[in-house]
Amino acid sequence: MSYDVVTLGRISVDIYPDDVGVGLEDVTTFRKYLGGSPSNVAVAAARHGESAAVITRTGDDPFGTYLHRELTRYGVDDRFVTAVPGLQTPATFCAIRPPEDFPLYFYGRFPTAPDLQIRPEEIDAEAVREARILWSTVTGLCQEPSRSAHVAAHEARPREQLRADQHTILDLDYRPMFWTSEEEARSQVHELLQHVTIAIGNDKECAVAVGEGTPDEQADRLLAAGVRIAVVKLGPEGVMAKTRDERVVSAPVPVETVNGLGAGDSFGGAFCHGINQGWPLEQVLDYANASGAIVASRISCSDAMPTPDEVFQLLRERGRAVPEGATR
Repeated sequence: MSYDVVTLGRISVDIYPDDVGVGLEDVTTFRKYLGGSPSNVAVAAARHGESAAVITRTGDDPFGTYLHRELTRYGVDDRFVTAVPGLQTPATFCAIRPPEDFPLYFYGRFPTAPDLQIRPEEIDAEAVREARILWSTVTGLCQEPSRSAHVAAHEARPREQLRADQHTILDLDYRPMFWTSEEEARSQVHELLQHVTIAIGNDKECAVAVGEGTPDEQADRLLAAGVRIAVVKLGPEGVMAKTRDERVVSAPVPVETVNGLGAGDSFGGAFCHGINQGWPLEQVLDYANASGAIVASRISCSDAMPTPDEVFQLLRERGRAVPEGATR
């Protein structure tokens, strides 16, 4: 089977509070959701109508069973998700204190986690090679054997051999608690960039990848590394995308923020959809921005991913253009 989107890397159980505005020590009730950035991106892409699969690993435990069930419920193919005997499925707790305070607490990830035990021989080279989009994150490079598995996946689809409708996307998702230093992360990112056609990150993540500088300077360095589209998130100023011939900026889509943690993953899944639809780059960014804004206005991540109709409605309400001929 050929997929529209294949993601590679982290998966976990998100444990989010029902109580908003308090620290974890004061929370009385929680709910569990599928989590982990690449897995959330696959869910988001599936919500937009893309055929999606995720390559990852869980513990051989009830939480692992739960994650398989949730992937299936969201329409994401789980055939490449395997269990690691002896390791527990990780859980991620957060406190929800809008508008900007959403601390994360990772459990079951140190010294390792099942999704960092993906091995090169487990990569289905044909599925990766034929996918229209391969999406991975920098976090998957922080430890072996996951690092070698990511390299193997990218080597299965050399950048110069991709079809016109194929893209290899690297989310520059840098999480310092998983690395010994920024220099180590930068070294690994440099190695992988030779396979990447689209890189996405905020200013800090771009700084880890290619050094400090203005958003345009960081985008130019990514383009110089061979990336065809550099996407730099500008925080309250929106998001910029730059190619060798084009520079576009999409302003934020304002909403009342409840939980900002899933907005980036929602942006990613919607971005994949827009790219696969062949929309103009500015409209891809607007669509992805609106999709991220919708999730930021909700408590959960995976369960909050919007449908195209919801995104189109928000775009119209905010006076933004809906891509001509857009369909589910």
